[in-house]
Parts: sequence; C-alpha cells; structure tokens
Amino acid sequence: MSLLAVKSLSLSLGIPLFSDLSFSLEPADRLGLIAANGRGKSSLLRCLAGVLEASGGDVTRARGCTLRLVEQDVPEALLGLTLREAVGQGLADEDTWRVDVALDDLEVPEEVRDQTVAGLSGGWQRTALLARAAVVEPDILLLDEPTNHLDLSRIGILQRFLKGLPRDVAVIAASHDRAFLDAVTSRSLFLRDMVSRAFALPYSRARAALVEADAAQGRQFDNDLAKADQLRRQAAKLKNIGLNNGSDLLVMKTKQLKDRAEKIEAQAKAAFKEVSAGEIRLANSGTHAKALVTLNDASVTAPDGRLLFKTGQKWIEKGDRVVLLGRNGAGKTQMVRAVLAAITGGHEAIKGAASLVLGHSDQGLALLPAKATPFDLVTAYKTGDGPARGMLADAGIRAEMQTKALAPLSGGQKARLAMLLLRLAKPNFYLLDEPTNHLDIEGQEALETELLTQGATCLLVSHDRSFVRNVGSRFWLIEKKRLIEVDDPEAFFAGELG
Repeated sequence: MSLLAVKSLSLSLGIPLFSDLSFSLEPADRLGLIAANGRGKSSLLRCLAGVLEASGGDVTRARGCTLRLVEQDVPEALLGLTLREAVGQGLADEDTWRVDVALDDLEVPEEVRDQTVAGLSGGWQRTALLARAAVVEPDILLLDEPTNHLDLSRIGILQRFLKGLPRDVAVIAASHDRAFLDAVTSRSLFLRDMVSRAFALPYSRARAALVEADAAQGRQFDNDLAKADQLRRQAAKLKNIGLNNGSDLLVMKTKQLKDRAEKIEAQAKAAFKEVSAGEIRLANSGTHAKALVTLNDASVTAPDGRLLFKTGQKWIEKGDRVVLLGRNGAGKTQMVRAVLAAITGGHEAIKGAASLVLGHSDQGLALLPAKATPFDLVTAYKTGDGPARGMLADAGIRAEMQTKALAPLSGGQKARLAMLLLRLAKPNFYLLDEPTNHLDIEGQEALETELLTQGATCLLVSHDRSFVRNVGSRFWLIEKKRLIEVDDPEAFFAGELG
C-alpha cells in the first residue's frame, strides 16, 4: 500500500516548474529528487508536505500517515531555543525521553545540546532540524539539501542514521551531493518542467539511464520527422498526378498522406534539453613562477592562538589542484585564512610568488555584499554596461534582478555570480572554500570542467566527495597536528585517516 500518491501534479511560480507529475511512494522507499537550481525541488517537497498549494493535480496520503519536512532554513521561532528544546518542542512530557534518543542516534555531543540554535553552526542547525523531524517517528521524511553545511564526518553520520531508520519509513531527499545520493537512495526522480523521469536506480546509474533515454527520444524524434517529410514528398507527387489526371481518388490519397504527416509531426517529441541555470567559466592568467605558494613549516592556529597543526615544508606548483582534508575543527578553514592573509598582507612562513594573482571564494559568499547589485559588482571590473548585462544573463541572473540588491538571489545564483567575479579577476591561483555549496549538479560539473581544462592552480576545501575525486591532483591531510600528503582521499573518506 502506497504511503503517498501524486497524480498529475503541476506548479507554476512565475515560470512552469513541473507539470503532469505522477508517482507513488511505498514504505522503505529511498527516493532521490534531482533538478537544477530553481527548478522546483524545494517547492515540490513543500507541496507534498501541504505547506504550498500546487497549481493542479492531487497529493494523497495513506490514512494515518505522518510526514515531516526538513527545510533548508531554520524557522525564526526556534532561534532562541536550545537545541534540546527545539527538538522536543510539542512533545508530551512523557515523550521527552525521545529527544535524547534522537540526538544520540545523530551523535550530537552533550555540550552542544543546551546551546541556543541561533549560536550553532550551520551544520548543527541542520542536525537539529533533522532530529526535530525524526523524534516524532514519521512514516515519511522529506529532506531538502540535507548535506548542506555538513562536514564529511557529519555526512557519514547522516548516511548511517538514514540507513538505520525503521524499514517501513520512506525518505525523499532533494540533494546536489552525488555521492550522498548514491549512498542512500534506491530510486531517482529527475524533475523537469514538462516530462519528469523516474528510475528505480540510485543517482549515478539513473543518470546514465536518463542520458540514454533522452538520446533514444532524440533518435525517435529525428526518425519521426524524416518519416513525415517522406510522406509529404509522396503527397506532393500524388497531388501533381491527381491534378493532371483529374483523379479524385489520388486527391483524397494526397490529403490522407498530408494528414498522416501532420499527425506524426504533432506527436513527435524532441529530446529534452536542460535550460541552463547559468554558465560557469573561469580564467587563468598564467605565470612563469614554478611555485606559486611556499609553506615553510608554518604554524596554523585557532582564533584563540592555540596551535592546530604545522605545515612542514610544502609547495603548491603551477597546475596543482591541492585538496585540504581533515575532520571538523582540524583547522582547514584556518589554513585557508592563513594562506589568504599571507597573499594579501604577508606572512613570515607562507609566501606567495610575486606573479601570483589571487581568486578567492569563501563558503559563506561573504565577499558578495548584501546591499550591492550584481551589475555594480561586475562593472567594477570595467566591463562596460552591455557586456556586464550579457555576462550576468549568462550566469543565470535575469535582467530585472541585475540592478537590485543581492539579498533576494538564490544560493545558486549567488554562487554563479561569485564564479563570474572570479573569472573577471583573471587569477592564476584559486583559493576555494566549499565552492560547490549551493551549486546544482550541472554547476558542480561545469566548475570541475573549468578547473581541469583551464589548468588551474588551486588550494581548495570541499566536503563534496565526487567533486574532490574529480578535481584533486594532490591531497593534504591534517592529522595529529601535522599536515601530511596522501596519495588519494579514499582512506580519509572511509574514516581510516584523520
């Protein structure tokens, strides 16, 4: 018996997001929801949860079925509560023991549980929202970008938590994290504006099946058009013969052939073509220096001055794509800040080459002032008004949004704007802290391609395992207060190092 049935569901919010969407959710289903930024994943989850009204169609839940939605943002009403209070809000007194069980399952340290939600990191806030949903033991969990702000260890805990749910609990997870989708889902739904596609496969295998299905549809479309064209040519010949001979039968046959051609053309379906959420392109200004950054046994410290680790003697050479690995709190962000400070202001043990041109992107996109407009940020590079508008449009920022403050832009739009500003800076060294945050899969793959084809030199931090595997050429691991080089990230991903 289905827990949830969706029939002919459609939604338009300014633009059509999806239409004629039908699927069912069975107990124990693990469904991955995939789409580009701004294409309706969050909106669909909200429709399923009953907090957003669809434009058409129906959502039917089984009698007695309980459903909880874990959204991306923390409700303002929870910010003043402690994590423990936020998770247990609404529970009867005799059920408050469930709070600690849920927090134990998600491996939340005791000292974190009584901190206010407002003072927690983004990762702990996401964990609090998940625990808040799980504590009521729902039949269906709807997860909107559940890995955002989580480090690799927390993503591993989340995966184990989901695998440990009762077998009859169903989960729908909207995510851009390809490795996470492969690890926790068994079905995939690719959300599209006209015809969405579903496969009883985890993400990577489903993606391959989707590509083949789209290609087959494209071949069928070409064959249909060729057949219609052939029928029209036959009709034209018969028409001439019929007119010359005065044959009513041939005239009727001509009309039948034309009608068949028109019917085939009307029913022919072109291959799906994804409308880009905005391009990502990078630049590489080049340098003659062999070593762009040199680390002379630098000490990396916490904000309170406590030593986190020492780097030893290391170099980042032209073309190196160095990935910094380490558990949460090991000092990855402090390392990035130390290199940034050294390049922009000098450091006795970290040196940048004289020809180094920096391109920096931080995970919180703090380099994008909230009150600035995209147009002003781009024209600051003396691009000219017309080219600036064109570049912003290519980055997925519509004309009416280009001269307004950044605040209303989505996370994906801001991330693409940040990448555009990086390109305009023409760096030869990229310092990237969680660059795939907010990027959809299309954007992640575009960024990977640019870093590889441009021969970019970079030091980066990322919790996206697929991105790390695809981009990294060298791997530095923070372990036991030392920075060591390892051959690949797999042992760290498996929890055997760090």
